[in-house]
Amino acid sequence: KTFEAPSNGKFQVVASNGTVLMEQPVSTGDIYRSSQAKDIPIQDWVKLAVNRAKASGEPCVFWLDEKRGHDAQMIKKVQKYLPDHDTTGLDIQIMDPVAAMKFSLKLVREGKNAIAATGNVLRDYLTDLFPILELGTSARMLSIVPLIAGGGLFETGAGGSAPKHVEQFLREGHIRWDSLGEYCALVPSLEQAAAADNNPKAKILAETLDAGIGQYLENQKLPSRKVKEIDNRGASFFLSLYWAEALAAQDQDAELKARFAPVAAELRKNADKIDQELIDCQGEAVDCGGYFRPDPVKADKAMRPSATLNAIIDAM
Repeated sequence: KTFEAPSNGKFQVVASNGTVLMEQPVSTGDIYRSSQAKDIPIQDWVKLAVNRAKASGEPCVFWLDEKRGHDAQMIKKVQKYLPDHDTTGLDIQIMDPVAAMKFSLKLVREGKNAIAATGNVLRDYLTDLFPILELGTSARMLSIVPLIAGGGLFETGAGGSAPKHVEQFLREGHIRWDSLGEYCALVPSLEQAAAADNNPKAKILAETLDAGIGQYLENQKLPSRKVKEIDNRGASFFLSLYWAEALAAQDQDAELKARFAPVAAELRKNADKIDQELIDCQGEAVDCGGYFRPDPVKADKAMRPSATLNAIIDAM
């Protein structure tokens, strides 16, 4: 929860018996935030861990340290709610983070998988760490977080160090951010929409995007780090081309096929020209009209420098 201090003083977290668990001195206008773990989300967390272990048959570890006050309470909850589920034949353990990491790394070295049941902070760290160890980047990683009410978070790793990328873009008009993870995250979000709303068009969009990503990877259209080579804008164009071609090639939905077939044809016919326009625009400083709040008109001009591509997209 988040609070703004109305005056100089202190915020206290007080137990029901009056014990002050923690306190923080503040000045007028200070922002104080304190995390809060509730029982229903913890029950759902335990259920998700068990379901994941059942689905894959792989070892599942709750990363909790009995020596930490918060974790000690969480361990009690986990031990309380695990018996609510059928865990027959499952390998589910509770370990402190150091032991859990050693256990997981041992399995990874053997080419096996480990399920890490963690809080959100560790989850965010681990889903960046392991792809970086294995691939040198987390941009090709997808993290799917089921939500209690049936929704989902589809998160990707970083496409790079954003401040450095913006610095290079403003200096020489080349943006090397890798959006592959964002494209990958769109596939399961479309799949979820298809299932939740019984929407067959969303399902086809997901399948064809997946096929488009495959072409994107096979043809190695990822952004380069160097100016006057393909950057994020060129990579996004090729992903659009492959996605449109996959939509044009499918026969499950005639409406989608009819809508995207001419678009795919135009993109393919002009591919070399568009590719060149997205490279020719590089090499000079870019003015976006601001860093944290860029001018929409200037940013649009900088991110859409191909007149040929713009004409095709705007005509849709």
